[in-house]
This record gives sequence, C-alpha cells and structure tokens, in this order.
Amino acid sequence: MEQLPAIIDYPDGISVIDARYHRPGRAAIHLITEGNKAALVDTGTRFSVPGIMAVLAHKQIAPEQIDYIFLTHIHLDHAGGAGEFMQQLPNARLVVHPRGASHMVNPMKLIAGVMAVYGESEFRRIYGEIQPISAERIIEAPDDTLIKLNGRPLRLLDTPGHARHHYCIHDAGSASIFTGDTFGVSYREFDANGLEFVFPTTSPVQFDPEAAHASINRLMALRPEQAFLTHYGRIRNLPHHASQMHALIDAFVGIVQQAAEIPDRQPFIVKALQDLLWERLITHGCTLTRDAVLSILQTDIRLNAQGLEIWLEQTLRQPGQAAG
Repeated sequence: MEQLPAIIDYPDGISVIDARYHRPGRAAIHLITEGNKAALVDTGTRFSVPGIMAVLAHKQIAPEQIDYIFLTHIHLDHAGGAGEFMQQLPNARLVVHPRGASHMVNPMKLIAGVMAVYGESEFRRIYGEIQPISAERIIEAPDDTLIKLNGRPLRLLDTPGHARHHYCIHDAGSASIFTGDTFGVSYREFDANGLEFVFPTTSPVQFDPEAAHASINRLMALRPEQAFLTHYGRIRNLPHHASQMHALIDAFVGIVQQAAEIPDRQPFIVKALQDLLWERLITHGCTLTRDAVLSILQTDIRLNAQGLEIWLEQTLRQPGQAAG
C-alpha cells in the first residue's frame, strides 16, 4: 500500500500535498475540492503520481471526480507528471497556457531542452518518462480565462517573468492565488517568528525582470490574503513578500550585471547569490547554519545563476543594450 505523502488541509477545500520531488518540502501539488468535484494544480513528476492517487483514495475522491489538472507552466517539476495523471484520471481536462499546449501534445522538444541541462541519465532519474497527451483533452487558457470547478470560479491570469508560458490562478472565493513560480519560492525551513522568507526563481530560459515585476503587481492588485506556491505551500503576509520580491529581483539583476565583463561568470554569480540570500536570511531571523542554508538552496542557486546568465546574454545581444 502506497504511503501517503505529507498533506496540509486548509479551509475552502484546499490541500497542499508533497510532490516528493528531490526532498520533502521542495515541491507541492495543490488539490482544490468543491463539493463532489476536484482539481489538481501542477503535477510534480511521474514519480509524484502514486502518492497523489493514494491521497485521493484516502480522501474518498474517485479518479473520475477530478475535472481539471491546471499546469501553472510547463517546467517539468510542475508538469512532468501530467501525462501519467491524465491516463489515471479519465474525466480530467488539462488546462495549460497557449504557449505550452503543443509541448504537452508532443513533449520531445521539452524533453530535449531539459536533457541538455541534466544529461539523459539524470533526466531519467529525476523525471522518468514524459507521456504525451491527446490534444482533445487539453484546454488552452489565454489571459483572463474563467474555469468553473463545480460552479467555483477560477480565473487564470497570464503572468510572465519566470516563464512566458505561465499563468496564475485567482480563487476569489478563498481570496487565494495559486502562483506556480511567479511569486517566488518559500521553503518552510526558513520560516522565522511567524513570517515566511520568499525569493525569486530565475531558472532558465525565459527570465524577464520587467515582466516579473509587472506580474507581481498584477497579482497584488487582486488583494489576495494568501498565496499557494508550488515551492512550497501556503504563505501569507503578501504585501511584505511582494516588496521583498521586487527588491530581490533587482538585486539578482544587479549581480549578473556586475558579472558582465567576467569571462567565467557562473562562479561569481553563484557566490554572490549565496552571500545575498544568506545575508537576507540572517536579517529575516533564520537560525540555520550557513552550510544548512546553502544545502537547501544549492539547486535553486545553481538554476537561478544559469537563468540570470542567459538573460544577460540575451540582453547583451540586443542592439543598443548595455549590461549596466
């Protein structure tokens, strides 16, 4: 019998379920239940599927009761399990940004891009096989799409910055936003004195700081009371976090601009991100050691550094653009 992953149940039929990605507390799949119908927000990888199916059975939610799978974007820690879920949830429709839909039907280009970063053997270990999805079961969701889950309105908002194929979900009834990676990353290990710590994710290859700022402002204009992040779970204190996100996006950009004239930029960017986040965490009140913090952040910092350098190179290639 499949052991249940960690589950946190909140009011308004919202549950945070651990996706079992890399380590506990790294990635979440969100379950929204409305009466006798339900939806998933993001899917983790195919290795997340058995745990989620066990949670559904534990909650006495039949596979046929899942109406929608929402993909905030198609990065594989969010969408890698979609094909496997669609095989096991016969009535589900996959709701995806128009820029991502074709990659769910034919994932070969998506797979190749991720393999280029990780290598084939590591890709298989982390993500397994990526299953294609029939176009007939896919709903493309342009900006301001309204989906009703058993009558519950969920509005999908185009929110680029982390990726151009990203949307967030506004659940007005619970004053919640489901933000994927648009509103950053917040690991529960860093909570201190009742306050979360949130930082941007700039992983390859579509980071856009201006769009990221605009998307945060758009989300905050909805006056949400809580956000559900794929990495990881519920955060509150959103005005504070929005301010911190804006400041850190600018600080990240400042770091990579400083590296523009350095031949081997990655070590410089990684070290600067380590120092910045460590400094901010100390100010925040985190009591973990530096080694413990950097162990938790190792993958995030590496991917952030890669994405920042790609953004810098794209900027430098634009006519009339300067790094600083």
